[in-house]
Amino acid sequence: MSGYFRLLYERSVKSSEEDALAAIVPLLKLLCLTVIGLVLAHPKTKVIPRATFKLLSKLVFALFLPCLIFTELGRSITLENLSQWWFIPINVLLSTGIGCVLGYLVVIICHPPPQLNRLTVIMTAFGNTGNLPLAIVGSVCHTGDNPFGQHCHSSGVAYVSLAQWVSVILAYTFVYHMMEPPLDCCEIVDERIEMEEEQADNDFSRPLLVEAEWPGIEDKETEHSKTPTIARIFNSISSTSQSTSTDIELSGGCSTDSPKSINCLAQPDVVRRMKIVAEQTPIQHIFQPPTIASLVTIIIGLIPRLKSLFFDYDAPLSFVKDSLEILARATVPSVMLVLGGMLAEGPNISKLSHQTTISIIIARLLVLPLFGIGIVTLADKLNFLVSGDPMFRFVLLLQYTTPSAILLGAIASLRGYAVREASALLFWQHIFALFSLSVYIIIYFKIVVYV
Repeated sequence: MSGYFRLLYERSVKSSEEDALAAIVPLLKLLCLTVIGLVLAHPKTKVIPRATFKLLSKLVFALFLPCLIFTELGRSITLENLSQWWFIPINVLLSTGIGCVLGYLVVIICHPPPQLNRLTVIMTAFGNTGNLPLAIVGSVCHTGDNPFGQHCHSSGVAYVSLAQWVSVILAYTFVYHMMEPPLDCCEIVDERIEMEEEQADNDFSRPLLVEAEWPGIEDKETEHSKTPTIARIFNSISSTSQSTSTDIELSGGCSTDSPKSINCLAQPDVVRRMKIVAEQTPIQHIFQPPTIASLVTIIIGLIPRLKSLFFDYDAPLSFVKDSLEILARATVPSVMLVLGGMLAEGPNISKLSHQTTISIIIARLLVLPLFGIGIVTLADKLNFLVSGDPMFRFVLLLQYTTPSAILLGAIASLRGYAVREASALLFWQHIFALFSLSVYIIIYFKIVVYV
């Protein structure tokens, strides 16, 4: 009898070790790629200049990632599947909302400088739902003994691509306005804009952080990018000059010569203010190569005749799909090399205290995933999730586990708000994410297989 229990114990230990290895090995692969990028870009070696990493980042953004989305999402997408994936965007909103609450608690507990309160909330709430999850999914599916089945990679990329749509919309609306510079710093920012622009023009390569995940975002800068739009519009300003300026802004193009002037002036003040905010929200910038690729692929996938041209066994345009597949294979190694190049620059000096920085890391990487486990488990019990699909659950859980999106650094630079602090937080979060991801992926493997 004792021999039987010993055998059960040995099998249990062996099974746990195998599960741990299956979860950790994919991360070790990604770590190796990141270290290679770090060594190549390190200031002491300078094997590859920073400008080359920026070009590689643009290739990922404009070519490799769209190819990956098209080839993998195109295989999986159908009208029936799309109707079953409705919980993915809801989960992104839930993870962001819970993250905002945790970030607000960090503000209450740690008391960061008042002008950095919004940054603290955003850096806790808004995770990486794009490149890093794609890299993790690709590395996990590359392992032969993964628990996700034959269609591991195509399903994982499809789920991440759909989540990325919601995240990009949030980035160019909610995050964009949350990261506007404080009103009391507006005059200082205005005085430095010309100096910073001249410096940027003279500097051949901006910090890689700005270009690492969403290249070209700084080229989208408008006259309102570095001004506190919401604060100026909704706060009452006492000075005469500012009041005049505000009145002009609030006119929103209302003119007595215009035939629409009566309707325009008759609108409630709040409505006019909201219209101005909406006009100054760069929602049109969501149409970038990855999101366009997702949209085109969804359209093709929902029309069977079009889908059969690319994805059937003997499809007439299968050579196009095969060519794009070859390019798509470069996505994961390129993403991790660029991440290594970004980390090689090291952390910037931050005005946030060590206490606040550590609290953000704990809230984002350790506490938020616990809420994710609870929400995904509850959604599974309520039959909100795709039945019998462990990859669906894995991607949902990853949305609570990844560090803050690198895109936040680009938006901070675009808005001229807390760029150094955002850079420092992104650096330390990605360093500590190596350990937190290892622990939680082991837990997630147990959950998606046995629950």
